[in-house]
Amino acid sequence: MTRALLALGSNLGDRARYLQDAVALMPDLVAVSPVYETDPVGGPDGQGPYLNMVVRLDTELDAGELLDLSHRLEEKASRRRVVHWGPRTLDVDVLWLDGVTIDEPGLVVPHPRMADRPFVLAPLRDVAPDLVPEGWEDRFDHLGVHRLGVLDELSGH
Repeated sequence: MTRALLALGSNLGDRARYLQDAVALMPDLVAVSPVYETDPVGGPDGQGPYLNMVVRLDTELDAGELLDLSHRLEEKASRRRVVHWGPRTLDVDVLWLDGVTIDEPGLVVPHPRMADRPFVLAPLRDVAPDLVPEGWEDRFDHLGVHRLGVLDELSGH
């Protein structure tokens, strides 16, 4: 079994429902972070805030299989890839697999920007604190990250 970490985000429609549906379909799930509401980063102006979280799997799936899972979950949520970093019903990124390094077109593990994204680091700290650098909050002037609570308790977000 390998520890795998996936980041999930949504800023269109019933954001909490998209996250809940994706988490319900996760195999080998062992930990779910609280949900954070975050400012959008990059992409077009005028986007609404995201709900972000990180899940931990202890799995035998390899990185390619996890990427396939991510794409299936996004497809189930009717994700449309129209604008780079644009609004989305569901975004699922493979962040980390213990002992695995991959640099291929379409898949880089560890995720190349996870250490630069407070919307990833905050929930990652909840499920894999060993991967979050000490004092990471000091690197960001304005985090734009607000803890909302446990996914199962959210509705209408």
